[in-house]
Amino acid sequence: MKLIFEKSVSGRRCSMLPACDVETVELPEGFARTEAPALPEMSETDISRHYSELCRKVHGVNCGFYPLGSCTMKYNPRIDEEMAALPGFAGIHPLSPKHATEGCRDVLETAKQYLCEITGMADMTFQPAAGAHGEFTGVLLIKQYHEARGDSRRTKIIAPDSAHGTNPATAAMCGYQVVNIPSAPNGCVDLEALRKVLGEDTAGLMLTNPNTVGIFDENILEITRLVHEAGGLCYYDGANLNAVMGVVRPGDMGFDCIHLNLHKTFATPHGGGGPGAGAVGCKDFLAPYLPQSVTVDGPGRKQVRSFSGNFLVVVRALAYLMTLGREGVPEAACNAVLNANYLMQKIKGTFTPAFDRICMHEFVLDLSEFKKETGVSALDVAKSLIDYGMHPPTMYFPLIVHEALMLEPTETESRETLDWAADVYRKLYDLAHTDPDQMHGAPHNAQIGRPDEVRAARNPVLRYEKP
Repeated sequence: MKLIFEKSVSGRRCSMLPACDVETVELPEGFARTEAPALPEMSETDISRHYSELCRKVHGVNCGFYPLGSCTMKYNPRIDEEMAALPGFAGIHPLSPKHATEGCRDVLETAKQYLCEITGMADMTFQPAAGAHGEFTGVLLIKQYHEARGDSRRTKIIAPDSAHGTNPATAAMCGYQVVNIPSAPNGCVDLEALRKVLGEDTAGLMLTNPNTVGIFDENILEITRLVHEAGGLCYYDGANLNAVMGVVRPGDMGFDCIHLNLHKTFATPHGGGGPGAGAVGCKDFLAPYLPQSVTVDGPGRKQVRSFSGNFLVVVRALAYLMTLGREGVPEAACNAVLNANYLMQKIKGTFTPAFDRICMHEFVLDLSEFKKETGVSALDVAKSLIDYGMHPPTMYFPLIVHEALMLEPTETESRETLDWAADVYRKLYDLAHTDPDQMHGAPHNAQIGRPDEVRAARNPVLRYEKP
């Protein structure tokens, strides 16, 4: 498929935009372009067809099964979009006076109350732009707390080896030394390893529960107790709350602060990298350090982003919560757990789960022995799934599982879809034993086959150069 720039024909135009109805002003010398921007010149019909063709070639959750582990690619109800598109929300300006923003402020307050109830936190901010930014903000709360108490000894953040890569990166960005601890054979935190690294230099622990292998750590109360006894705080990576929302609260597990990815658990669009919302919540004793919205007046206001963050994302999340209600939120979580366990049991007997136990919202397959037996890697399996119209699962994560495939079917998939997916995995299992070369070359029916992903990551071509 050609780029839109390659379809451009000099002199061709369309009349989508009306004529300028305001006075034009010349830019001062030095600010104006020396030549016109190289925008594509196309008719309205060709523009429409180009983007329609692009849409047909893109795989989204509205096109087919999308079990991207740890990402929660679930269906986003249309009602959420309709609420966010209401003129009173979509047309508001962040500098509007208070009397014109009462409804918007009510949205923020109501969403805060609901999410505080779900997480067991006392206060929350919606300023952070997305998950990683929220995570950074949460660790800064811990840092501010220790600094305010004059406790300069606490220089280390503990993170398990199964942690998401952003956890140690965030701790390092906040000026902490990262201490990794190994996982126990059951995939949970090794308590003895944790005890060995706790001390007067412990600032906190970063943890997600259920963890990145999809297991709920049954020792979570003991883990948070040990950290608190050492004087540290417990940070909950709530990037994916899909398995426990409305069922168990991180605050009741002993966590002191948390970030949430509204674009995962609370059904707002992923948005191609933005906009997002990384809501950050905390217990009462950390609330004084929490960044506040511009709707809060007074000196000393703390901010990590302008205004109230990406407001319309919060509108979508609130619409989702109000649609589900008190009964629907835990039902969604239970269905997510049910679907994951159902699919895992259907696949067992072919590909092997990394941990043969009840999972939560996701599970990890370990293809190490399978690769030794057939020569077919996790990458080969993932690429082969594309030919069946299924988006590949997360590959080679978490790092503690070699040849890992992580599947998260979410609560919005039907039993029929899960049965079909399990059947596809069984077909690929058989194909690997009879014709592995076919899988080495997959996908065979996609727009793009197997690009040089390393070169693409290191030397991306981001700008079109006219021949």
